[in-house]
Amino acid sequence: MFDDENAPYLVVVNDEEQYSIWPDGREVPNGWYTVGEARSREECLGYIEEVWTDMRPRSVRLLIEAARAEGASA
Repeated sequence: MFDDENAPYLVVVNDEEQYSIWPDGREVPNGWYTVGEARSREECLGYIEEVWTDMRPRSVRLLIEAARAEGASA
């Protein structure tokens, strides 16, 4: 399913700002949202590589930022 080079795919992202690909035409799982239009698997993976530069989940990034801000104000 995910290794068909000729099938169209969607880029999907969840609330933790984690990215993946999903076959076009299949129901997107709960908690995931599409980004843009269907495109080739290669194009989707290229887009993800370009935009997902910090692999840490959003909640972890926010905790680290809050800890840094708290440390800076102490």
